[in-house]
Amino acid sequence: MVKKFLLPIIVIMSWGIAEDAYERHCVSCHAPLPTSLQRMFMNYLLVYGGEHNFKAALKHYLRYPSRDISVMPDLFIDNFGIKEKSALSDKELDEAIDIYWNKFKVFNKLK
Repeated sequence: MVKKFLLPIIVIMSWGIAEDAYERHCVSCHAPLPTSLQRMFMNYLLVYGGEHNFKAALKHYLRYPSRDISVMPDLFIDNFGIKEKSALSDKELDEAIDIYWNKFKVFNKLK
């Protein structure tokens, strides 16, 4: 009886734990927006170039969001506004940004 009750609970809980910081904190909020996370990635990559500058700029923006440092077009900001300041810890923020970088980076993928 106990096994029948605990097994579904453990499975459901493991689904929540299995998600990484990027899935938990980024994807769900960005899903309803008309611009994909991949397109936003490309905007950051065009402006900031390499991995180090990209990650530093994105982390700074997530900590201190501002229209002045956003890479999104003015029309996008007028319609959807500037995001709220991130409440994530440095560890979670770094994890999410690393996953984001690895998911969409184009370096070493072009042949």
